[in-house]
Amino acid sequence: MVSGADEASAAGEPVRLTAFVRGRVQGVGFRWWTRARALELGLAGSASNLDDGRVEVVAEGPREACEALLRLLRSGGTPGRVESVVEQWSAARSVTGFVER
Repeated sequence: MVSGADEASAAGEPVRLTAFVRGRVQGVGFRWWTRARALELGLAGSASNLDDGRVEVVAEGPREACEALLRLLRSGGTPGRVESVVEQWSAARSVTGFVER
């Protein structure tokens, strides 16, 4: 069975990546870095601190660009220290811009 996000990707339509990043990722410039990488990739969305110490990254755009951002988040080249990244895929909701929250 193909999910809605997979169908959209197959059709070349934008998808939505939600990534929950755990580690030392708050107070180290991680959200700013993520925003810069997302904008370079032509993605829209947000990077938000969560109360439990994680950062939630939401990115919308072409599947390939979202996958590239996901690879960057897992690369070890981020500010701070990423311990794990949990990803969720869904249909895009047509957000614009990329904000830090």
